[in-house]
Amino acid sequence: MSDTHVHSAPPPGAGPDWLIPQGWEAYTPEEHRVWDILFERQAKLLPARASKAFLRGLELLKLSESGIPNFEELSERLMKLTGWQVVAVPGLVPDDVFFDHMANRRFVAGNFIRRADQLDYLQEPDVFHDVFGHVPLLADPYFADYMECYGRGGQRALGLGGLKNLSRLYWYTVEFGLIEEAGELRIYGAGIVSSGGESVFALDDPSPNRIGFDLKRVMRTEYRIDDYQQNYFVIPSFDELLRVTVETDFAPVYEELAGLPDIRIAEIVEGDRVITAGTQDYARAKGGVAVLA
Repeated sequence: MSDTHVHSAPPPGAGPDWLIPQGWEAYTPEEHRVWDILFERQAKLLPARASKAFLRGLELLKLSESGIPNFEELSERLMKLTGWQVVAVPGLVPDDVFFDHMANRRFVAGNFIRRADQLDYLQEPDVFHDVFGHVPLLADPYFADYMECYGRGGQRALGLGGLKNLSRLYWYTVEFGLIEEAGELRIYGAGIVSSGGESVFALDDPSPNRIGFDLKRVMRTEYRIDDYQQNYFVIPSFDELLRVTVETDFAPVYEELAGLPDIRIAEIVEGDRVITAGTQDYARAKGGVAVLA
């Protein structure tokens, strides 16, 4: 498969909605082996670290079966649980396309997988990140509803100038969120659960801040795209995350935030419910932080 997964227009073979056949039969034994290596590594780490809903989703969707999942079979299981399906795309898709699929309970997943020499880091999300990281939580009714609401909210944000702020909500929940369960922190964000290193760092390292979730606070906070996070936000439950999302009128929130400064990475601000205040040693050792505003 091609190593280029960023396109300015639907590439040959893709429809106007950017969907393509998964091409499951074209995966090589080496590509299936890479999936199995990644899966086995995370399967050893996550039972004591991941949220109950994520672990339950792995089991319900039978993701422990060897090899890259077949999207048709996976979607059949998922549809019966929450009405979602997994559809293949050639790589990153435009925001409007992404939101339209989410709003209609279609989760877009890259159909390519990283090489064996890229096990620990890949700049673009591949099928392991997308399917292993994201799809198990789509089997949870509350999180499945949250993702649909986010898609609909994204469609609205495009016309309200709120995409930057809404993107931060996705980053700090769907990609890098923590949850409190039975008095302990657990990981659920896809960027964490699909990463061997960050699965440990997010819970065990003294460097990052771990802060109670607050919608406006999260939407003001910059994030890093090139390394482990230095802020993690902790939700109390998925149903509470859904409730806040459904009950909030985001239009006045965007207007309010437009008049406020961004909150820098690793900054603690008044009103934060600080669970752990980070030392930021990791960031200093790496020479600072990079952000996506």
